[in-house]
Amino acid sequence: MRTTVKFVSATTPPNLSHPAAEPADRGSARARAMNGYLSRVARPLMSGAGLSSPRVTAQMIRTMRPGVNRTLVALSPVPAGTRSATVRTRYDGGAIRGEVRGEWVRGPRIADTPIHRDQQVLYYLHGSGFVVCSARTHRGLVARLSHRVGMPAFVLDYRLGPEYGWPSGGDDAIRGYHWLLSQGFAPEQIVIGGDSAGGHLALDLLAANHAAGVPQPAAMVLFSPLYDPTFQLAVDHQLNGHRDPIIDAVAAQKILRLYTRDADPDHHRMRIPLNTAMTLPDTLIQYGGLEVMGADARAMHAALTEAGALSLLQAWPDQSHVFQMFPRLTPESRHAVSAAAQFISSTMTADERRSRAPIPLPKGS
Repeated sequence: MRTTVKFVSATTPPNLSHPAAEPADRGSARARAMNGYLSRVARPLMSGAGLSSPRVTAQMIRTMRPGVNRTLVALSPVPAGTRSATVRTRYDGGAIRGEVRGEWVRGPRIADTPIHRDQQVLYYLHGSGFVVCSARTHRGLVARLSHRVGMPAFVLDYRLGPEYGWPSGGDDAIRGYHWLLSQGFAPEQIVIGGDSAGGHLALDLLAANHAAGVPQPAAMVLFSPLYDPTFQLAVDHQLNGHRDPIIDAVAAQKILRLYTRDADPDHHRMRIPLNTAMTLPDTLIQYGGLEVMGADARAMHAALTEAGALSLLQAWPDQSHVFQMFPRLTPESRHAVSAAAQFISSTMTADERRSRAPIPLPKGS
C-alpha cells in the first residue's frame, strides 16, 4: 500500500522523490490495527491519570517513568552497529552556563572515528510531555535518522517535570546549542531535530538565538511537534470531535502542568512569537493524521510560513503521535524517517562544510 504525504506549502519541496511521497487514501493495515488496539488500552490509562489531583499525578509520573521509558526502548529498537557515547560536561558561557547532558549517537553507516568539527551534525531534542523519556528512549529513532542522513547526532537530556519547572528544559536546550558551537561546529553545519515537546524547545531555541544575535541552524525537522504548551489547541481539537488513539488531550493538559506550573500562557517563551525579522531555518514538519496534536503541527507550520520561513508540512494518514519512533508497529515509520533524511540531505550541502580539527569522541555502548 502506498503512503500519503500531504504537503501544505507554497513552495515545492526540494528533491523529495521518496516513494513515501506518493498519494494514497489510507495508511497500512498494520497501522490501523495497532491504533485500534492502542485506543482500547493506552488511551484509557492516560485518561485515568488525568482524573487524579496534581500531587497524585506527579507521584504517578515518578513511579511509572522507569517502566514507561523501558517500554519505549523495547518498542523502538536500536539498529545493530549503532554506537553511542555519554556526555556529561559543563558549559561556562556567561548567563547560560550550566551542565550539558546527553549522548552522541552514530548510526551504523557512520564511521567509528572521532567526530570532526567539519562534519554536519544533528542536534536532537527528544519528546517527553516534559515529564518522561530521555536520550536513551530515543536512541533507536535518532540512530535510524543518523544512519539515513549520514551524520552523527547529539541528543540532549534536559530537565523534566515534576522535579523541575518551566523553563528549565528550554534553558537546557539553548545551552546545548551553545555548547555545540563552542565545540567548533558552525551553525550552518547543525540540523535541529525534535519530536513532541522537543518541537516547542526547538522553537524556543530559535527565538533565543534571534534575541541574542546567535546564528540559526541550517535546517529543522520536527515530528508531531508541540506548539502550545498549555495544550489548549489539542483540547479544542478533541472537543471538536477528534479522537486520538493514544492521547487524551484533557488528561495530557493536566500532565503538562506538572512542568509549566503557573507559567503565564502569553509569556514569550510559552507562546513563542515569530516574525519576518527573524532568520529561520528551512523546516520539515511531519505528524500523524490521527493525532490530536495535529492542531499544533499545523499551527507551527503557519507561524513559520507567516514569518517568512520555508516550512513543509506532511500529514501521514492513519498514523498516531511520533509514529516515526516505532518501526515494529507501523511500516510508515521507516518511510517517514527516510523522507526526513532526504529533506535534510537536500538542504545541507558539502559547500557549507569547513575543515577543522577532530573532536575526540569516547567509545560508548
